[in-house]
Amino acid sequence: MRKESIVLLLIMLYTAAAAQRDVFGTVRGNDSVALYGAVVALKENIGVVSSTAIDGSYKLHIPDNKAYTIEIIYYGYKKKNYNLQENESGIIDFVMEKDIYNLEQVVITGTRTPKLLKDVPIVTKVISHDDIILQNATDIRDILQSELPGIEFTYSMNQQVSLNMSGFGGNSVLFLIDGERLAGETLDNVDYSRLSMDNIDRVEIVKGAASSLYGSNAVGGVVNLITREPKERWKLNLNAHYGSHNNQRYGGSVGFNLGGVSNLLNVQYTSCNPIELKNDGAYNTIYGYHSLNIKDQLTYSFKNRFKITAKAGYFFRERKSQENSHDRYRDFSGNLKGDYHIGAKDDITLSYNFDQYDKSHFALTERTDVRSYSNVQNSLRTVYNHTFRKKHILTVGGDYLRDYLMTYQFENNGAHHQHTADLFSQFDWNPNKKVNMIAGLRYDYYSDANLHSVSPKLSTMYKLKDFAFRASFSSGFRAPTLKEMYMSFDMANIFMIYGNPNLQAEKSHNFGLSAEYNHKQYNVTVMGFYNRVKGRITTAWNTELNGMLYVNMAPLQIAGVDVSASAIWDFGLCAKLSYVYTYEHIALGEPLLSSTRPHTATLRLSYGRKWKNYHFNVALSGRWLSKVTCDEYTSLNDYTSTEKVTYPGYTIWKLIFTQKIYKGLNISLVVDNLFNYIPEYYYSNSPATTGTTFSVGVSLDLEQFFKK
Repeated sequence: MRKESIVLLLIMLYTAAAAQRDVFGTVRGNDSVALYGAVVALKENIGVVSSTAIDGSYKLHIPDNKAYTIEIIYYGYKKKNYNLQENESGIIDFVMEKDIYNLEQVVITGTRTPKLLKDVPIVTKVISHDDIILQNATDIRDILQSELPGIEFTYSMNQQVSLNMSGFGGNSVLFLIDGERLAGETLDNVDYSRLSMDNIDRVEIVKGAASSLYGSNAVGGVVNLITREPKERWKLNLNAHYGSHNNQRYGGSVGFNLGGVSNLLNVQYTSCNPIELKNDGAYNTIYGYHSLNIKDQLTYSFKNRFKITAKAGYFFRERKSQENSHDRYRDFSGNLKGDYHIGAKDDITLSYNFDQYDKSHFALTERTDVRSYSNVQNSLRTVYNHTFRKKHILTVGGDYLRDYLMTYQFENNGAHHQHTADLFSQFDWNPNKKVNMIAGLRYDYYSDANLHSVSPKLSTMYKLKDFAFRASFSSGFRAPTLKEMYMSFDMANIFMIYGNPNLQAEKSHNFGLSAEYNHKQYNVTVMGFYNRVKGRITTAWNTELNGMLYVNMAPLQIAGVDVSASAIWDFGLCAKLSYVYTYEHIALGEPLLSSTRPHTATLRLSYGRKWKNYHFNVALSGRWLSKVTCDEYTSLNDYTSTEKVTYPGYTIWKLIFTQKIYKGLNISLVVDNLFNYIPEYYYSNSPATTGTTFSVGVSLDLEQFFKK
């Protein structure tokens, strides 16, 4: 009996061993380069996974003799699937096709359900991490102006930065970090210098109304910065940048990824001397400054089902605006988010976000630092997704936000707060591989304004071979801010500006049509858009108050065409051309007139090659903005008397030469304003250039030196 048991046990062990099998081989690109770090896994069994070694080799232990699907994923290449047959084993080599336009990368802007870029039914611009590095960008302004036409950053009063994006100002374009709002504003714009590029994986831009998912301020578009998570076991980067006007940037990042736990800490310091301008203008000196930006992100994942992300940040900027006093800006932020995949069909996200943005005046003689502005936002969000038949997705969710504002612009430096709440739903319908439709609806409530708003959206896409056709209707709104409702501010002893508690929300209706052609190395997209904006909030002279009062305008219209074309050739040459025509119509007699440049374009040519441990890339990028002739009112209290003013157009080119000398050592040389453009007169909306500038940068990835 004992011998029979031993024989039976041996038979069972042999059978189990025989059922196991190995699959091994290499993963290479279609240029025969071995792909290091590619993920090779079984779709039906998430526990069977491997990553390729430095020579591209992998090995999978298959637990039984059943048929499976092997999935190979590598950034910059199209995802590949292989049908593994029953009992199949041995050598299986894979060749990956380059995804030169990142169409296989997951995006989240415009839809709260993860979708591949090629499957998003609204035109979504994606600026990749490679583009950010190639442009040597410091903050969001650098990368947006270099990559997208129709965007212009200019100076407003007291050299505060303002945005114009195809006719929409900073308060009508919603800026997000991983889908979360930012506290604080100056002259209706967020502090763009907060949005540094040192830890950003990609930037996703949707032009047009997007309030059905993102609520207030998404009247003219959404810019969402997606942060990076460390993929390497450990990472240590040190970098420095020095240029004209004593422009300095120093930074570093340290991170690790140990299975289910990862962390990434980023630190960046920037400074610049005051810049004396060459000609006369509305201003003669650009203020000097220095800033510090610290960000940390900790992530814990458990069996690909549960994920917790905790983030914290600190930002400080000091601007040398006056001889005896400086302006100081601070931000404290924190976020906690949990993602739980309940099963194959359901997942839920819960998040809490805190953001506090403060301003103060620092007196150099008295060494006093007096806070004059504080905006504190506490928000909660929940989002639930349910998948039907493995392809249709229902999304429901809601937000709660407590918004607190104390400012010198309120009477007696007072404070106000309000509560906002919303509910939203979306259905993502995918009847087949050619058709996708997304319908969404959102309800918002604002307590102090006693405002109720409903925002619908409908987007559809049809794919035909190398073409994709998209059509969309979306609604946007912007609720009046606490500042716009309660302001009581003496504008430099010239006049008073008063808030208006009776303001209505801005509302927009956006229509878009686009056609995209994508074949091999060529991509062309043509999009037409039309916006009707009702009730834009601005200031107008009020005779009874003898000052400026916030009011709602009559409807205005913004329409245009957005065209982009790009090509990437295997021998290393890349070309990208983008053009936007914008027409903005505002009726005469309204307290606001158009100054949007009708024609803008960007061009980038780059060429790069690789030889073992040496890589180089040279990129020439330029942006052209046409002149604009517009009406300007000659009096604050007379909206019929105007004069014609022409602001000149300009073109600015930048040349960037980057080299990877050995493993993790990277050197960049930058020549900005290559052809030495200097404005004859510095208007508020002209570039503050003093001629050609030069800079050099060094970046060191220490972990690369220890890889075989």
